Amino acid sequence: MSPISRRTLVLGGLAAAGAGALPAAAQSSVITATAAVPYPFRLGIASGEPDANSVVLWTRLAPSPLNADGQGGMANADVAVDWQVSTTDTFSTLVASGTVTAKYASAHSVHVVAGGLSPDADYFYRFRAQGHLSPVGRTRTAPAVGTNGRDLVMAFTSCAHYEEGYYTVYRRMAEENPGLILFLGDYIYEYGATAGRPRLHAGASEIVSLADYRRRYAQYKSDPDLQAAHAVAPWLVVPDDHEVENNYANMVRADSTPSLTTAQWTARRTAAYQAYYENMPLRPAQANSGNSIPLYRRLRWGSLATFHMLDTRQYRNDQACGDGWKVCSDADLASRSLPGNTQETWLLDGLNQHYGTWDILGQQVFFARRFDSAGAGSMDSWDGYRASRARIQQGWIDRGTRNPVVLTGDVHRAWASDLKADYSNANSAVIGSELVTSSVTSSGDGDGATTIPNLADNPWLRFYQNRRGYIRTTISPTQLRADFRAVAKVSEHGAAVSTAKSFVIQEGQPGLQAV
Repeated sequence: MSPISRRTLVLGGLAAAGAGALPAAAQSSVITATAAVPYPFRLGIASGEPDANSVVLWTRLAPSPLNADGQGGMANADVAVDWQVSTTDTFSTLVASGTVTAKYASAHSVHVVAGGLSPDADYFYRFRAQGHLSPVGRTRTAPAVGTNGRDLVMAFTSCAHYEEGYYTVYRRMAEENPGLILFLGDYIYEYGATAGRPRLHAGASEIVSLADYRRRYAQYKSDPDLQAAHAVAPWLVVPDDHEVENNYANMVRADSTPSLTTAQWTARRTAAYQAYYENMPLRPAQANSGNSIPLYRRLRWGSLATFHMLDTRQYRNDQACGDGWKVCSDADLASRSLPGNTQETWLLDGLNQHYGTWDILGQQVFFARRFDSAGAGSMDSWDGYRASRARIQQGWIDRGTRNPVVLTGDVHRAWASDLKADYSNANSAVIGSELVTSSVTSSGDGDGATTIPNLADNPWLRFYQNRRGYIRTTISPTQLRADFRAVAKVSEHGAAVSTAKSFVIQEGQPGLQAV
């Protein structure tokens, strides 16, 4: 992917990309109508969901992001937004352009599906509204079906509690110039402000209303390091629990704080899903419909890889045995499913298609068995839904899936694991690999420990580190390389990044090989 210039990334193209690149009619109508309006692009720009011929372009107008009404300082009126796509960051030649309406009812967010693009190509994009130009973003399309395209550098991370540190991890990811970024849940946290932390949430109470969630996204997305990561590459995103409420399972709450009636809880979930769609670079097909949002989906990266993006919150059975770490026989019940029966079937159908060399599952919670010395496991993870995990693993064995790789977030630590056909037998065949990213900030700096907890009880675990960071993967037709990237501190801004460990997975040879 062609490097994005420092000028484009830091200045956002405001000086470099002048008004002359816009069509004359658009220039005059925008500039003369609203020349005195404050700068509306304070939440940055983003792209996502690339296929071979199109990509989603996102922005949200918010000149005053933290206004309590969640509208970002925008008046109760819809606004015309121009958008452009070019092969250069000077926008001397346009390959796609148009005008879209940013609606007050959608917090003035826009989701443009920019089509007619070439496969496996790099592009630059920007917006214009109310007399102002947005920052410039870089994006790319996927290779055409039947081709591998260039090797893919893909970075992924999760869990970005604003209060627990600075977003240096996002900045370091942006500096890698990846071709694709995956975010695997907990983009925001719902809690009220807690004194004594490096940064504070706006608002003392836990968020529950649509205005609350919109304001919380605005606070997070105002961060320049997060904006840099969004500007550098297209994203694929899935939520976990904190985008709504900690450890919720389908329609079941994990706790009773704050106290909500059933109707209030339903309204809260609806508000959270609406705000999630409004603030993510998702296709219109992923927009929420009331109290549900269709987020599990499949993206084909030519013949190189297929990304199966899962939703492990919205359809799951309640956590067994009251949640927590438990020795729990109910976790083995065949009737229990973490993704839900419909999504399980959808996933196995996709694995049966053999679209690409690599089948990559982008999901949220720990997949491999991970028991403590007493035999207890996390009931919130796949250890609480063991029959569901077994059906999926046996499903990819039965379907001849050659290269399954599970990507995971949630646990605020970096882990790597081989996946076993039978976790009760340490000599059982290795049938896949799991790569678990640490967090952006959640759990603070970490102590740097690298001793694998309970390794004797889980000999398939291959790596552990308690630092914040991300995983950089390089995916080719012959191997997938994973570099575990870590920063020493998030309590202070600007820490350097280093590689803690690297593994490769060879095509057709399940399991991790240390580099």
